[in-house]
Amino acid sequence: MAKKVVATLQTSGKDWAKVIRMVKSPKTGSYIFTEDMVPHDKVKEFLASQK
Repeated sequence: MAKKVVATLQTSGKDWAKVIRMVKSPKTGSYIFTEDMVPHDKVKEFLASQK
């Protein structure tokens, strides 16, 4: 049963990219790294947007 779950995660996970962004904290002024999972076709749009 577990092999089916692992196999489906491996095939569906290839359409996603892990994006790491460096954001400056308004409280301390130091930089924080945020990680998000984004579909491959939306990576440029995600990086262009400000959070």
